[in-house]
Order: sequence, then structure tokens, then C-alpha cells
Amino acid sequence: MSKLPIIGITMGDMNSIATEVIIKALADSRINEYCVPIVYGSPKVISYWKKVMGMPDFQLNIIKSLDQINHKRSNILVCWEEDVEIKPGEATELAGKYALKSLEAATKDAVAGKIDAIVTAPLNKNTVNTATLPFVGHTEYLAQQAGASHLMILSSDDLKVALVTGHIPVKDVAAALTIGGIQKKIKLLNESLKKDFGIVKPRVAVLSLNPHAGDNGLLGSEEKDIVIPAIEKAKNESQILAFGPYPADGFFGSDQYKKFDGILAMYHDQGLVPFKYSSFDSGVNFTAGLPFVRTSPDHGTAYAIVGKNVASEQSMRNAIFLAIDIWEQRNHFAEMTQNPLPMNMGKRERFRIDF
Repeated sequence: MSKLPIIGITMGDMNSIATEVIIKALADSRINEYCVPIVYGSPKVISYWKKVMGMPDFQLNIIKSLDQINHKRSNILVCWEEDVEIKPGEATELAGKYALKSLEAATKDAVAGKIDAIVTAPLNKNTVNTATLPFVGHTEYLAQQAGASHLMILSSDDLKVALVTGHIPVKDVAAALTIGGIQKKIKLLNESLKKDFGIVKPRVAVLSLNPHAGDNGLLGSEEKDIVIPAIEKAKNESQILAFGPYPADGFFGSDQYKKFDGILAMYHDQGLVPFKYSSFDSGVNFTAGLPFVRTSPDHGTAYAIVGKNVASEQSMRNAIFLAIDIWEQRNHFAEMTQNPLPMNMGKRERFRIDF
């Protein structure tokens, strides 16, 4: 039997829908045929939420160290034993503190190579962020801990959208764009499409910053001065099939995006609005460039529906299976790099079973 990947799942904000979607995603034991899940958190939090959800039979194998893993079941690694007050639907500093504790433990094991991937459940950045420990988001934290360049990619069956700039104010986007920075993101996206998704010759579309791609400078000069030179350098220096810049409205509105394997947006909402419109319940956030695989559901804490047992686990389940597929694809890519053979990799099948 081949090795199954060990997938660490952070607990996220315990006052949010995070625990609910984790429990629902792991409730079907068939998932254990494809990976070894380890939730980083507290059995007491799991116990609280399974009672709220009316799922008393749901069980995780409780462990205090990785050498106690049951490879045939879903596990929970105890990150704290004290009782913690849960306030469903509320943003509290306590929830932020323990969300970070879970993330720190999983990240430490991933950086050390003890687990193969991390799936991060949603947390509230405002409750995690402190004066002594600034926290912008999962992506930036993981990249800093791993000491790696990174690229945020939102992935679904039909779309892969990456971002040049991430969690920064819109007013700061233009100043953050450089020829070298965009060129680097194009290269990271191209490499990820090959290594992580098995696309042999990816076609990359680059979006413009300004309306109508700047309209020959009338609506802004960033395209002419920064974006186009970055695309040309990526094409000429790295032989990347990069095209653009495309105005985002017409690009998505005309279905032009279907002609490309990956899309590079200039800023957060430019890429995420069309992505979430088409793939809100099924999309997955993936961080390319890290030495380990990291995915997450494409949704937040959803405090408004906490405790109602209506949160969909589909994005969490997709995040777990995408982590498995990328881990497998990276292994295949490494084997082919070491032993070059004619590549015949078609579109990979993400979902193995009908839950």
C-alpha cells in the first residue's frame, strides 16, 4: 500500500463555522482511504460542537504527539487541554489566541517535514492580530515561517486566479506594482501550474490594473510602464506563455478566461470577485511556492450562520482533496524531473468519491 499524505487541519476560529465544516468534512470515513487527517486543536472544542450539531457518534482519535497517529482514522492532536469559553458567532480575542495556537503547531510540523500539507480553517484576522504579533493573514504568516516566496491562487474546476498583491488597501496597489514583482508572480504561477496541477504548457493571462487597460495612457500609465514590460520579460527570459494585459470586466464577461490555464490579477478583489461569484461553495485557496502544500476553504468565519447547522462543508472537503492531489502531483513531477519521460498528463480528477 502506498503512503497516504498526512494532512494537518487547523481548527480556526472556534466561535465560527470552522469546527462545523471540519466535523462535516471528516464525518464520512471514506476520506481515510485517501489521506491521514490530523486536526490541530482541542477535543473539548470538537465535543462542544458535535453536541450542537447533533452528531454524538462523531469521533476523532486523540493523540498528543505525531508518533501516536492512527493511519486508518482521522486524528486530533491536542494543542491545549484547558477549558476555553466558546461564544458562538462572536469575535473574541480568546478565539483568536487559540486559532493562532493551532496554526503555530501545524506550521511547525509542516516546516519540519513531519506532515505533508496544511488545510487551514477560517479565522478572524482582527482577533489574531496584536501589537506584539502583527497578523495579516494565513498566506503571509506561512510564507514568513517557511522563508519562501509565495503566490495566492484561488482554484476551482474552471478557474485558477492568482494575485500580484494580496491583503493590502486598494489605495496602495498601484505603488506596490513593479516590473520585477509582476514578472516574479507570473513565473511562480507558471511553475505552480506545471508542478502542482500537471499542466505541461500553461497559458497565463495577466489582467490590467486600470479600466480598459489604461486606454493608451488616458486612464493610467501602469500598463505601459509596468505591466506590459513585465509580461514581455516573462516571455523573453523564461519562455512563459504569458498574454495581456486584459481589462478584467471584458475578460470575465466574455468568457475569454476559458482560453487560459491561469489568470494573474493585480489586486485582491479584481481576482476574487469573479472567482467567488462562480465558485463560492466549491472554490479552494492554495498557497503556491511553499515547501509544503497549503490549501483552505474559500470562505470566512460566517458568524451570521454559526450554530444553525447550515454551513456547507463542500469547500473544506475540496480543500482537503486538492491538498491530496497537489501532494501527489508534486511527487509525480519530482519523479519525472529525475527520470525524464514523455509527459502525458491530462486534467487531474480532484474528487474521487461522491460524498
